Amino acid sequence: MWISWDAAALIAACLAIGVRFTRESPLRWVQGVRTFSRELSLVLLLYAIWQYAHVWTRTNVAGARDNAQWIVDVQHWMHLPSESSLQDIFLAHPLWVQAMNGYYAIVHVPALGAFLIWLFYRHRDRYPPVRNTLALLTGSCLMIQMIPVAPPRMFPGYVDTGLLYEQSVYGRGGSGIANQLSAMPSVHVAWAAVVTAGVLLISTSKWRWLILVHPTLTMLAITVTANHWWLDGIVAALLLGLAAVIVRFVTQLARRVQKSPAGPPDQPRERVLELSH
Repeated sequence: MWISWDAAALIAACLAIGVRFTRESPLRWVQGVRTFSRELSLVLLLYAIWQYAHVWTRTNVAGARDNAQWIVDVQHWMHLPSESSLQDIFLAHPLWVQAMNGYYAIVHVPALGAFLIWLFYRHRDRYPPVRNTLALLTGSCLMIQMIPVAPPRMFPGYVDTGLLYEQSVYGRGGSGIANQLSAMPSVHVAWAAVVTAGVLLISTSKWRWLILVHPTLTMLAITVTANHWWLDGIVAALLLGLAAVIVRFVTQLARRVQKSPAGPPDQPRERVLELSH
């Protein structure tokens, strides 16, 4: 976690106040800063809600292991590979494990932030639908995370690699800075999917395909560290698709409503009288 939820909320409120009191400024640079501040305040507000939801769900632990076992059963039915087998491959290489711990703990927030800044400055017209999709996706993830799900590291046969190398974002006994039982779905994968889809669909650079490294490493990181099940990432990606469809539908509907006439034009009085007979 980069900043606490209350600090993020406070900064968002200060930015919103600044936006409110500078709306009449004729200076062009002030209006540019105002636009950026408005968007930053919205992103920080979403971040604060996400962090506060984690604080609330720490007390909701009933049924976490049973729910996780249900996920394991579904994965077995889907013939997905075992997370423990993948972890065993990496455990023989401590540097790779530590790299995965670091990737899991650090990369997801700045990667998303860098993507939003790039999108805001280089493709301003594409920014609103992506922002709305991100908000809907994160909100749907938080709603599902209200149902506690134990991660793999809480089951026999898995190693908590974060604790093993003292890189854990959770700490011992759930005392860390993030919620331990919000494994389903993985917000790490959800945000990585947003970044990847956005870059591939919007960027015109021939190097844009390199962004596929990010979701690949993210998926490896969540499983190698035993912080998430495969299905946590799969559900996150599916939620992104659903959120994108909803945002697109609502956007098109709003445009149709704006383009539709307010009502039939007023008819001449004589024509109205003629039709009434």
